[in-house]
Amino acid sequence: MSVRNKEVQPIPVLMTAHRILFLVLDGIGDRPCPSLGDMTPLKAAETPVLDQLATAGVCGIMDTIAPGIRPGSDTAHLSLLGYDPYTCYTGRGPLEAEGSGIHMEPGMIGFRANYATLDSSGKIGDRRAGRIHDTAVLSNAVERGVDLSEYGVKVSFRSGAGHRAALAFKGEGLSHCVSSNDPKSEGKAPLEIRPLEESPAAMKTSRALAEFIQQSGEILGTHPINKERAAAGEKQANIILVRGAGEMGRLEPFSERYGMRGAVISAASLITGIGRVVGLDSIPVQGITGSVNTNLEGKVRAATGALETYPFLLMNIKGADESGHDGKPEQKRDFIHRIDAALAPLSDLDDTILVVCGDHSTPCSVKDHSADPVPVLIHGEGVRRDRVTRFAETDCAEGGLSRISGPSLLPIALDLVNRSKKFGA
Repeated sequence: MSVRNKEVQPIPVLMTAHRILFLVLDGIGDRPCPSLGDMTPLKAAETPVLDQLATAGVCGIMDTIAPGIRPGSDTAHLSLLGYDPYTCYTGRGPLEAEGSGIHMEPGMIGFRANYATLDSSGKIGDRRAGRIHDTAVLSNAVERGVDLSEYGVKVSFRSGAGHRAALAFKGEGLSHCVSSNDPKSEGKAPLEIRPLEESPAAMKTSRALAEFIQQSGEILGTHPINKERAAAGEKQANIILVRGAGEMGRLEPFSERYGMRGAVISAASLITGIGRVVGLDSIPVQGITGSVNTNLEGKVRAATGALETYPFLLMNIKGADESGHDGKPEQKRDFIHRIDAALAPLSDLDDTILVVCGDHSTPCSVKDHSADPVPVLIHGEGVRRDRVTRFAETDCAEGGLSRISGPSLLPIALDLVNRSKKFGA
């Protein structure tokens, strides 16, 4: 046969993706649960989509901060975005406030807050007021009704997801060095607010904060919503627990640091706030709650649409973390299965590096964050495949990424979209 008649095979085109989707499964990591046959909820869940992504990608495990360090959701997400929490973290409060819609100017003091139930004996009956939702009317009443003018303080108070809220003080001579009134468990009386340093600013702020709690409690105690909840046998949201005080600073904008625009999709005001502080746009999605009843399909649709505009997108899905805090392994397993089904449209994204990871582990046995490393996978054009076929904690530990730290993850993704800078000649 002549060379002229030989069929010419097309030359494969080598591709490099141009977009990054960070999918953060909040609190996804866990420890073996006896009720699940000593499997973790992630291992026990049916996850064909995540397993397919793991099979076609590269996996590993990750210490979001460092080995043995129990990350907060705030420090974990800062670390995942490449911001060193040891140098830039000033407290969770300002981030919660920004995410709740309060514009935090440098020098303002922010606090994270919970609506809670104070029982007739003066003790906390429920730190989450029965996981109350839709508290905007209560928050508006508090913001309008509390008067701290004698301290020269302007109050901003906004609802977050579910029982969560955020508080901000604006004024001269304020300090974030004040304590919390949150006893961190039920059956105990609220703690006394006190200054954490001997300074006029800390003294002034502690007095103003104590006055806020007193006045807000009076407003909530007589509010029609709480009267209706009491009549229905539901737990009242009649006290505000505050913690996580911090002073607003300034972080380098994400676009300046990495040369790309980005956005955030999250029901958690904390994550939205972190995004806003570093200049990431917030994309609203109707029906997202931060709980297991969230609108997962709406989030995924919003993500695929946002990638048409933004080269970087961080999407946080929080419900598994809530189940871990509540110590409900079956609920956590079932919600992970729901997540997996909703992720199907992301399994064949073009021109996109998909990064799936946790921000921290929330073991059902601990009911809080732990330092256990979280699973991570990277999928997309140019990714070297390993032999992992299951997205679970111990399976991913055998993957090609090995064990990495949180601050390493974004640089790895940036390199895969050809945006990393060469070190040296």
